[in-house]
Amino acid sequence: MDTTDVAAIVTGGASGLGGATVRKLAAGGARVIGIDLPSAVEDAEKLDNVEYVGADVTDPDQVASAVEAATSTGLPLRVVVNCAGIGTAGRVLSKKGPHDLKVFQQVIGVNLVGTFNVMRLASEAIAATEPLADGARGVVVNTASVAAFEGQIGQIAYSASKGGVVGMTVPAARDLAQYGIRVMTIAPGIIDTPMLAGVEESFREQLAAGIPFPQRLGRPDEYAQLVAMIVEHDYLNGEVIRFDGALRMQPR
Repeated sequence: MDTTDVAAIVTGGASGLGGATVRKLAAGGARVIGIDLPSAVEDAEKLDNVEYVGADVTDPDQVASAVEAATSTGLPLRVVVNCAGIGTAGRVLSKKGPHDLKVFQQVIGVNLVGTFNVMRLASEAIAATEPLADGARGVVVNTASVAAFEGQIGQIAYSASKGGVVGMTVPAARDLAQYGIRVMTIAPGIIDTPMLAGVEESFREQLAAGIPFPQRLGRPDEYAQLVAMIVEHDYLNGEVIRFDGALRMQPR
């Protein structure tokens, strides 16, 4: 599938993985709607062929408005990339007591429910487009994490949310197959995103040392490159791709 003259939605599009994906798709000829929280959108990089929409991915009305912004471009919506997510540390039980249930629900809400909310609403718009070769209409790329498979101590909420994203991949691909919509998931390892911007260099080196090869942190532009490859490769469907340099996370 070519990204030229199509509309695309990228959540978490103001920075990090989402920001890199917005730039990559726009450079490939797509008209991109970058969804992020209003505060993040205000500081987003201004780019040609990119419109930012302030929205909470867990809010059906706000996401519906963002989807409408994509369909109002006059181009067919064919690409959706879910990068929005949050993380928090907390054990099931610690010296402070049981894990805060509201915090757990919030992480599940944004990372899992938010991903599903965008996928369900955007897929309706993609299904309304004219089919291409082999009946293809579009692709949804969701973002999980290696924590879905090897969650570390203190990652119970984050791992559960990302494990849910992994679990949605095959049934979503099967549900949407009749509409010509593919569903793929990327599970990143340790990526050099703004969340690591304030980390000391010695700790970054320690993180990199645990990655078999290449022994460095992943880059957001490499994630975006993988997204572009998935979009282009029409036979990739219903699969989770680890993007981690062969990293297997240790308990802590």
